[in-house]
Amino acid sequence: MKFDVDGVLAAARAWRAQDPDPVTRSSLDAAIEAAATGDGPAVQDLAARFAGRLAFGTAGLRAELGYGPLRMNRVVVSQAAAGLARFLIDTGRRRSVVIGYDGRVNSDVFARDSAEVMRGLGLEVTLLPSALPTPVLAFAVRHLDVGAGVMVTASHNPPRDNGYKVYLGEDDEGSQIVPPVDAEIAAAIDTVAARSIVDLPRATDYTVATSALVDAYVAATAGTVPRPALAPDAQPKVVYTAMHGVGWETARAVFHAAGFAVPETVPEQIEPDGAFPTVSFPNPEEPGAMDLSIARGVAVGADLVIANDPDADRLALAVPDGDGSFRRLSGNEVGWLLGWRAAARASADGVPGTLAASIVSSPALARVAARHGLEYRDTLTGFKWVSRVPGLLFGYEEALGYLVDPEVVRDKDGISAALSLLSLASDLAAAGSSIAGQLDAFAAEFGAFASGQVATRVDDLSRIGSIMASLRSTPPTTLGGLAVLSVTDYAGGVEGFPPSDILRYDLTGDARVIVRPSGTEPKVKVYIDTVAETPAEAQSLVDALAADVRPLVS
Repeated sequence: MKFDVDGVLAAARAWRAQDPDPVTRSSLDAAIEAAATGDGPAVQDLAARFAGRLAFGTAGLRAELGYGPLRMNRVVVSQAAAGLARFLIDTGRRRSVVIGYDGRVNSDVFARDSAEVMRGLGLEVTLLPSALPTPVLAFAVRHLDVGAGVMVTASHNPPRDNGYKVYLGEDDEGSQIVPPVDAEIAAAIDTVAARSIVDLPRATDYTVATSALVDAYVAATAGTVPRPALAPDAQPKVVYTAMHGVGWETARAVFHAAGFAVPETVPEQIEPDGAFPTVSFPNPEEPGAMDLSIARGVAVGADLVIANDPDADRLALAVPDGDGSFRRLSGNEVGWLLGWRAAARASADGVPGTLAASIVSSPALARVAARHGLEYRDTLTGFKWVSRVPGLLFGYEEALGYLVDPEVVRDKDGISAALSLLSLASDLAAAGSSIAGQLDAFAAEFGAFASGQVATRVDDLSRIGSIMASLRSTPPTTLGGLAVLSVTDYAGGVEGFPPSDILRYDLTGDARVIVRPSGTEPKVKVYIDTVAETPAEAQSLVDALAADVRPLVS
């Protein structure tokens, strides 16, 4: 492919002239020098870096760190901050924002850049006092009654990634953005990006929040569960890992305030470290990510192992497997248990409301809602949708996200979910049972559900479109020995859902398969759900379906 070398070099030099970061500027200098010699691969690489812009969507921004408009860096972040500020001003929203950040590389730098740019444009700006969990930022949007919130985080993405997540206050009640707001903010960012960030006014007289804000989150979260019936030394023994993230200090404070024993920790993973040295991917769902915490659980004889992801908005749980190790529960299993507990409490208190889960989560929660006389809603994937369900009592998505008290945080919260699990485990222990026993009780009450996933990671993003197109043009008629009763394509918008790149296959025996591209990673994901008389039968169906689906998305 032939490139306009002069055009590529001009774009790169213009970017370099506005880049305030000496690290990315030095990398770009080397790339410009190599491309200027006419070196073909160097020109090609530089052209690829300037072939477009990082798209701002409902998940904000998320990409690898590096120079250029397709990476996360100080130029892109300053443009995003100015664009968000212009959106708030131009739409007549409250001209105030709270900004948080996690422990990833440059998160603090990006947060300060955002604060300076937004303050320079006339907004009232509050910066959180240190690297803190995403749920604290989501809480702060409502607690401070601001127009918007920004969280600098890439959550559980690979170590070299970072991101920029936006929440809205006022009528949006601290939820993440949804269309068409994402497009409006993106347009404002594009307008800003037409000029150099050197032209943006900056100011440093923003407010830095005190520890009182964190204390308020701790108190509100601790109040979401009743005081434990068991004394701390009689409660189930727990191991906790922050997975090199920012969850521990806040989680410990919440557990203590609520009356629960301080967990054992995984020393190698308890402090924030943006290099994530002990895991390949800092995602509790990834194979091997919980190996250290499980080993610690075995060593101390724990009853539970709980893990937050690096920004502590997700939660994973493992319980003893009876063979000397631990089994990690799926996100659906944890969702069932927390949803059942929420429904039982609402029913006992005579409180009406709705349980909700993303469309790719297990259908089991709908049975729980029906049994307790509550409403149930499916939503599109992402807590930006779950959190907006009217009358919400509890919501979850199978990717380890749980919303246990919408009055405190309108987003998934791995710390409040961990507290709810500690409360449940303590109550069960007082009654002579356990989390494993509660899963058995759930199957007896509602049926034996099982779920599984198949995921294909791609290097070429066009491959995702090809896979989805192939499934649409040649849909399977059987999967795992079960007949496909219906195929629902959400591309045109169905059942009150906006158009979405989702395919749903309903099978005999109430089995279900859903296929969609990941919203945050270069993957095609397949979600499999079954129900049967026994857990073993349900899992066998999942395995058979996975075997048939895997070639279709490879």
